[in-house]
Amino acid sequence: MVSKFDEIPWNEIIKKEARGIDDADFGEIQSVDSESVLAQKGLIDKEFFSFPKNLVQGYDGDRVWFKVTEEEARNSYMQSQNVNLDQGDSSSDNKIEKTETSDDEDNSLSNTKEEEEQEKIIPLMAEKLDITKTEVIDEVIITKEPVKDTKTEQIPVMHEELTIEIRPVTNDQSSSYNNNNNSKEQKKEILKTVENKTNIRIPLKREEVEVSRTPYVKEEIVVKKKPVTETRTVSEEIITEKVEDPPL
Repeated sequence: MVSKFDEIPWNEIIKKEARGIDDADFGEIQSVDSESVLAQKGLIDKEFFSFPKNLVQGYDGDRVWFKVTEEEARNSYMQSQNVNLDQGDSSSDNKIEKTETSDDEDNSLSNTKEEEEQEKIIPLMAEKLDITKTEVIDEVIITKEPVKDTKTEQIPVMHEELTIEIRPVTNDQSSSYNNNNNSKEQKKEILKTVENKTNIRIPLKREEVEVSRTPYVKEEIVVKKKPVTETRTVSEEIITEKVEDPPL
């Protein structure tokens, strides 16, 4: 259905049904001019309605819809004199009859015509809001930053300590030094008298702590997007024409 005023095909709506509010029937469209649309209802008892173009609400291909009720149409837009659009050329008898009409009838017709000429339709315009939506992309930045922290761990380590014990040697132990399987040079080394200061190296084992850092996945952040619909109020000034009472 065409609802915008500037998109209505005015040259295609002739002979289409004319309807109003609450499906009011105004007959068929007969003609369209620059300011109004003329509709005819009935074939014998004809009624004519002259609607301003700005009352056209829409066109669906079969019907032209007007923003007016039947009561408003009869009170404001109904023609005071029927117009027969299908009337052809009059016959000679009709011409003779017209020439033979009385002066009173001519005066009444001229008065009615003057009343019609004095009637002028002034459309009152108004603005309406055409609201559209445009998609805009906003960006949300998620930032990861390193945070330094000190972590303390208790690690057991082993080391060897030297313990010196002095004990007397018995005769049996002394003879064992002589009778063991050591070589003669070793026996001499062990049993010789110490004449100078001698250093004896004894290896002691110990454990040292080595620290290294290995990265691992601690947690995961799940980011999801979901549409959220909200209602916003839009306010804008519009212009509506109105009629002021003329000064007396």
